[in-house]
Amino acid sequence: MALSLTDSNFAEIVEQAKTPVLVDFWATWCGPCRMISPVVDRLAEKYEGKLTVAKCNVDESSDIPMKFGIRNIPTLLFFKGGELVDRLVGAVPQAEIEKKIEAII
Repeated sequence: MALSLTDSNFAEIVEQAKTPVLVDFWATWCGPCRMISPVVDRLAEKYEGKLTVAKCNVDESSDIPMKFGIRNIPTLLFFKGGELVDRLVGAVPQAEIEKKIEAII
């Protein structure tokens, strides 16, 4: 299950994670975000224990998106050891996301 990421819990979820982290930046009004959301949820289940998956609503948390230059959503950021290692922008196919995941786990 994907965790809810906010400005206040970013350090705990991303920087202190024992596994690589995938963060989905989204908003309720974003059509492509709604399309990719079930894919992100499936990946959270598939990689449970190997990957932490979190979702950040850009309307509720603005500091994190600003810090990482999120200008378009959905944007997926990939972290390893608390450091940003990759990103995908847009509603990309599940296979493309899985390639990025496999490269960091």
